[in-house]
Amino acid sequence: MIIAAAQFPSVPGDIEANAARMAALVGEAADRGAGLVAFSELALTHYDLRLIAADPVGMTVTEDDARLAPVREACRAAGIAAVVNAAGRAREGAAGPTLSSFVLGPDGALLTRYDKRHLSGEERKLFTPGGADGRFMLGGVRFALATCLDSSFPEVPARAAADGCGVYLASAFHDSAERVERYAELARDSGLQVLLANGTGIGSCGPACGLSGGWLPTGERVAAAAEWSGPVPGDGAELVLSDVRTRARRTCPLPPAPTAGC
Repeated sequence: MIIAAAQFPSVPGDIEANAARMAALVGEAADRGAGLVAFSELALTHYDLRLIAADPVGMTVTEDDARLAPVREACRAAGIAAVVNAAGRAREGAAGPTLSSFVLGPDGALLTRYDKRHLSGEERKLFTPGGADGRFMLGGVRFALATCLDSSFPEVPARAAADGCGVYLASAFHDSAERVERYAELARDSGLQVLLANGTGIGSCGPACGLSGGWLPTGERVAAAAEWSGPVPGDGAELVLSDVRTRARRTCPLPPAPTAGC
């Protein structure tokens, strides 16, 4: 199975425009042979916590939100899955909204929803942390989900490997190449294949550097998008593709958690 990470400059606060761009990228990924495409952290609204805090109803979505219809329809038309990261409407009984990955299957239906477990300081003022690990099956492969800071905690990929996952999908808004390069170590130490969809543009915590990519369980990088340092001609959208391969995992201790970030 081919999997893809998409990076594009989200329009701050414009869910409809961003959903339409995602739908187009879903179709492009399918045309290039992908069975799944993942988007970056808060790609549906852009990583602007102030906008979400100012309109916690309008800037959050539910699993069946009508504004996600273009992405659902694109998945259905192309027969591929999509991981859409957004501000999720608060679950019943929860204190507030969540920072969520909605996984839409090849039929457009929801496969799972994962709520980010490890929130940064600013995120904790707005979001409620999730309490469960994100898992789903697609094409005979078990996938794990993580969002940005989650990957700074060694137990997150360790649990994924112990659960029999083969691929680790991360949505993020990392600010530097050094942060992105740590995914090679994560892949090597956990024995998981890794796909990172990273943001671009200026967000609440500063700029995101792009460099979305894929790593084999050996730590070898097999796909890389461009580094973002400022606006470029066009909309700057880019897809990177990686082939999911079945490889033996090895168990070994993970390194200490990196420093916190978005």
